[in-house]
Amino acid sequence: MAKVKTKWICQQCGYESAGYLGKCPECGSWSSFVEEVQTNLKPQNISPQGISNEAKPSLIKDIHIGEEVRVSTNISEFDRILGGGLVQGSLILIAGDPGIGKSTILLQTSGELAKNNQKILYVSAEESASQLKLRANRLGVISDNLYVYPQTNLENIRQQIDEIQPDTVVIDSIQAIYSQTVASSAGSVSQIRECCNILMQIAKTQNITVIVIGHVTKDGNIAGPKILEHMVDAVISFEGDKYKSYRMLRALKNRFGNTSEVGIFEMHEKGLVEVKNPNELFLNERSQDAIPGSAIIVTNEGTRPLLVEIQALVGTTPYPTPRRVTNGVDTSRLLQILAVLEKRVGLNLSKQDVYVNVMGGLEIDEPSADLGIALAIATCARDVVVDPQTVIIGEIGLSGEIHPVCNLDKRLNEAVISGFKKAIVPYANRDVENDKIKVVPVKRLIDAISACISPN
Repeated sequence: MAKVKTKWICQQCGYESAGYLGKCPECGSWSSFVEEVQTNLKPQNISPQGISNEAKPSLIKDIHIGEEVRVSTNISEFDRILGGGLVQGSLILIAGDPGIGKSTILLQTSGELAKNNQKILYVSAEESASQLKLRANRLGVISDNLYVYPQTNLENIRQQIDEIQPDTVVIDSIQAIYSQTVASSAGSVSQIRECCNILMQIAKTQNITVIVIGHVTKDGNIAGPKILEHMVDAVISFEGDKYKSYRMLRALKNRFGNTSEVGIFEMHEKGLVEVKNPNELFLNERSQDAIPGSAIIVTNEGTRPLLVEIQALVGTTPYPTPRRVTNGVDTSRLLQILAVLEKRVGLNLSKQDVYVNVMGGLEIDEPSADLGIALAIATCARDVVVDPQTVIIGEIGLSGEIHPVCNLDKRLNEAVISGFKKAIVPYANRDVENDKIKVVPVKRLIDAISACISPN
């Protein structure tokens, strides 16, 4: 009897080793290696990359391309993320924390697509048909074009795809299905890689849109090998605070549209409802009374400007080392802003704790939020109030200068719609005109602090 050959594979990055390793040399993960049996079996009737062996090189000028066919989901926030709708033959990955609403949004989307005479196959690898029917009844998803198939075997799923010939296939989830051609358990790196490769071939060769749900690790990263994100056409992250009702779809990768777009939903008893005015959502928790340490910024999420409240708290610490705590802002960015405040403004915070929070749970990584964060900290430290009718926009340099930002006209228009009367902007953007709001250009951080103080 032939000896069974095995290999050890890191379940975080897919690194292969001949023996067990405590720490992965590729990604640094500990205790992530799992032993898997090597196999030479290959799926039948499938070419290595889903491409005909008869294909030959062509001159780029001779290649004919048609207009890409998009199908609207009838959910405008989802269409925004996708770049205008689902592109036929694309492979889309949606990832998020457990219980965030991934199955809910895709079941609602399946129902909307079925209303447009689209044939949908919903493969439930984690729930039974009766469990899925209970959710469908709650969401009001009933259609003659929506097929539900509780199955984990990829070969059986492929057979049903060939028989039904659906326009869209939903896989819930990629970590729960397995292929018989791989001798390892479902959810392993080898299984995820092989199953995703077969699904990609189905999407490209049969012009079927395939949407797969992916799990995330405790660190918030998509579980499985990194190649999974490279193979798909779009990677969409489903985010949100489980203690609050709103959810956010964020495009991390999109071959057919803009990236960094954000779609906002609110979780109701009957499913996810689109938020038409996200600024109202993020500002509705704002206190009506102006308090020190609060500033309103206008950040860009893709093509959409959002008004968000930044809150800062500065207090004396009883410990030798003061704390720097952030929620929604990169901590290293905060440390840089604090260094500029101390060196260029003379604000000594070396013996004080500093807490910065982005209201609404939004994650902000755009540099234009720097000025708002700095002013929230400075006003809290000096116990003064930022004018509540003022929005703050600008990036801070290490010498205390204020750098220009992009799309300032759109940001100002959004501030006008929300009722703000004054905007502090970089001096380099002084040429942007808006008759409905007072624009105050500033060159340095110290000038911005003087300009933002409430006259009351």
